[in-house]
Amino acid sequence: MADEVRDPIKGEGYAAAHLDGMGEGYGFRKVRRVLDVTAFGINAIVLPAGIETGFHYHDVQEETYFVHRGRLEFEFGDGRKLVVGPGGFVRVDAATHRKVRNVGDEDVVYVVVGGKDGYVGREAHVPEGDSRIRG
Repeated sequence: MADEVRDPIKGEGYAAAHLDGMGEGYGFRKVRRVLDVTAFGINAIVLPAGIETGFHYHDVQEETYFVHRGRLEFEFGDGRKLVVGPGGFVRVDAATHRKVRNVGDEDVVYVVVGGKDGYVGREAHVPEGDSRIRG
């Protein structure tokens, strides 16, 4: 069995890291920078209980949020509020005004992925001669 990844590791054509190996305390963990992601933006954010981000929007970048731990309230420019818990996703158009607030009693950890210009489509391939079942 392989060792569990903690600190960032880079290999030929891949990179891996643990959230704790990307920084300490509250705020942004620069996933894109640590893992050398070039196709889209991605950050993890650690937010203490009761803290909100303030409204923001983008010119071109659609964002998708994933709540890993805690409870995050999303408020949109139209006044609607949604609470999302662990395992929840929210997608937001670039120009849509949004802010988030940690509504739980513990730190919230969420991941934001942003990009533009659409879906690439299914393009995965199985290497020739590799018929192993993966599980």
